[in-house]
Amino acid sequence: MKAEYINPFLDAAINVIEQVIQIRPTTGQLQIKEVQVFDQYVWIDIGMTGQMTGNIVFGLHESVALKMVSAMMGGFVLTELDEIGHSAISELGNMIGGNASTILYNQGVKVDITPPKVLQSTAGHFNAKQALSVPLMMEGIGDLDIQVLIS
Repeated sequence: MKAEYINPFLDAAINVIEQVIQIRPTTGQLQIKEVQVFDQYVWIDIGMTGQMTGNIVFGLHESVALKMVSAMMGGFVLTELDEIGHSAISELGNMIGGNASTILYNQGVKVDITPPKVLQSTAGHFNAKQALSVPLMMEGIGDLDIQVLIS
């Protein structure tokens, strides 16, 4: 997978987060890093098929996910990621994935995305060894890592 394919997901994530959470994230540096699964993390895994295959994974600490879901729900405070929280965070991934696939299509890259899978803590298992990664920093909320998994 090419490094430039992360940009549509990065652009889509910034736009969607700005619309639904009402905060403009800033981006960190693009890097290649080893894929690691952390405790107390939530992973949104979106598969891609077509001219581009692989996975885009959004990783965020559970506390960040709770803040994002609360903002998506108009400020309703959640204390745990229950079924509603999982649904909301999955929908966030779906919105980002859908917007990114539209951007890719407009660039001449035909790609289909799978419905997002929400994995929590070490329940997530990824086959890739390395990922292209860009962190999004959201002031007052925390960080969300966007990772393109390289098989």
